[in-house]
Amino acid sequence: MADGGVMPGIRYGETDDYGYYAVKDKVHLHDLHATMLHLLGFDHTKLTYRYAGSDFRLTDVHGEVVSGLLA
Repeated sequence: MADGGVMPGIRYGETDDYGYYAVKDKVHLHDLHATMLHLLGFDHTKLTYRYAGSDFRLTDVHGEVVSGLLA
């Protein structure tokens, strides 16, 4: 994601003393996907695909663009 609109050289969030669990500013996988799609110029709420007669989104019904990662 370098030079794609993400702030260079940042650390986002915090973990516990052992580095095992996220304790602050957690980013879910759906949020990460929504942010990457936003950087590519797609609206993740409108990007759907049809499977088995139903429309699905890559970010499911979740997903928010993490503005703290963007420059």
